[in-house]
Amino acid sequence: MERMLLIVFAIIISLFISTSAVGEFNFEANLHRRSPDETLCNQLIKPAGYSCSEHTVQTKDGYLVALQRLSSRNKDLGGQRGPPVLLQHGLFMAGDAWFLGSPEQSLGFILADEGFDVWVGNARGTFWSHGHISLSEKDKEFWDWSWEELALFDLAEMIHHVHSVTSSKVFIVGHSQGTIMSLAALIQPNVVEMVEAAALLCPISYLDHVTAPLVLRMVALHLDQMVLAMGIHQLNFRSKILIDLLDSICDGHIECADLLTSITGKNCCFNSSSVDFFFEFEPHPSSAKNLRHLFQMIRKGTFSHYDYGMFKNLELYGQLNPPAFDLSLIPKTLPLWMGYGGHDSLADVTDVERTLKELQAKPELLYLENYGHLDFLLSTQGKEDVYNNMIAFFRSLGKSSSS
Repeated sequence: MERMLLIVFAIIISLFISTSAVGEFNFEANLHRRSPDETLCNQLIKPAGYSCSEHTVQTKDGYLVALQRLSSRNKDLGGQRGPPVLLQHGLFMAGDAWFLGSPEQSLGFILADEGFDVWVGNARGTFWSHGHISLSEKDKEFWDWSWEELALFDLAEMIHHVHSVTSSKVFIVGHSQGTIMSLAALIQPNVVEMVEAAALLCPISYLDHVTAPLVLRMVALHLDQMVLAMGIHQLNFRSKILIDLLDSICDGHIECADLLTSITGKNCCFNSSSVDFFFEFEPHPSSAKNLRHLFQMIRKGTFSHYDYGMFKNLELYGQLNPPAFDLSLIPKTLPLWMGYGGHDSLADVTDVERTLKELQAKPELLYLENYGHLDFLLSTQGKEDVYNNMIAFFRSLGKSSSS
């Protein structure tokens, strides 16, 4: 664990150096630079034989977030699109997270081949999204957001766009932070009215039973506050300094799979080649404020708005403590499905059970004792273990085509 602690401090120092060095904003994957004009469609989806189009959506606070739309390789469907489904990724990930295995293993491809009209969301700040109408990624104001804004602006606007284009209510699928975003968005009446159902992989609204050792150590050391105090607003783990650091760490010192385990919990069902491919695309940037918000949830055991401290809370919220997101406001009539695992150190079973108690609806549940946090994305048996069950849930709602 002390070695892990050294890694954490090295990462923080490297972030500070890379942020200070001429405002460098540098995306790289395993030291291989990707051209800014490359798209997710061209990078992962079209090469697998799927049609794919790029869409840009402007949020109410000026961010330009990317959506990709893909459909089946199956010519027998005659080009007819099925019901729309929007995939929302987790923390330090982007839309590529749904395509990191073969077409037979990756949820994005599987849904397309099952006839769904698949839309892929990419939150602000990620590689595939397109910045802001007036702010540069070098501006600290660009990074002044947490998952709260991702839910109420990014996801809400993406749902509205898909609903508007397809003239159909939308199925939502979220993983990890994508489930926090989904739950917060679904509390909003103007959002939930556009949603047909939601499927949540590793559902999170409460985090006070997190057991991931590296995460708990960072929380205990208040590294979120340290990062912000150092003037770091962007968490870009693809700066060259950090790439070199992690490359040396994972080369004979610490297995990268073990590093993942210390963050997410023990994963049962993907292999080392999956990990290597994962690190070709992940992690994507996020904001230091977002990490701070998540750490607030871990420390306080709340599912609440961002805590600015007493005085600013009074100014913004009219009360000393930030208001909670009330899960009971999600309509009882909204169909929900949840998949979670016994080895997940982030979406702990105890916290999932608390979420279930606060919902009016009674979600359909899939519990897999041996699954960890990333197995729900990367398992080689994901179709058989998870996705077929989810697809059966969608089909049981009797929605087979756009309307």
